[in-house]
Amino acid sequence: MMSNNTQKRALEGKIKGIDTEQLACDYLQSKGLQLLQRNFFSRYGEIDLIMRDKKTTVFIEVRYRKNRHYGGAAASVTPAKQQRIIKTALSYQQQNIMPDGMRFDVVAVEGTAPKIEWIQNAFAGF
Repeated sequence: MMSNNTQKRALEGKIKGIDTEQLACDYLQSKGLQLLQRNFFSRYGEIDLIMRDKKTTVFIEVRYRKNRHYGGAAASVTPAKQQRIIKTALSYQQQNIMPDGMRFDVVAVEGTAPKIEWIQNAFAGF
């Protein structure tokens, strides 16, 4: 059984994640992307945001870090995490018609006064 402090930290982390994903979504929409789906799950993992940039389907991993210790938010998207995202994107592709291309972006959010970094084509999928 989890202690009250552990439960409180877990809940705070979940709320921070939801807030950070919303911040990223709003930012990307202001740049012209259109939201298709949030939190797509497959047996391989989850994709935070799926958006359309003109005719390209964009799979977006949103990462938050309070500071740059241990490499920061962008560095936390490890090769193993990238592979889970790619497999999940393939699962999405099997279920949905996708007009043209696809790409994998990362939105890294850092600090208590959030700084947003949008990394387009952060990693190759295929």
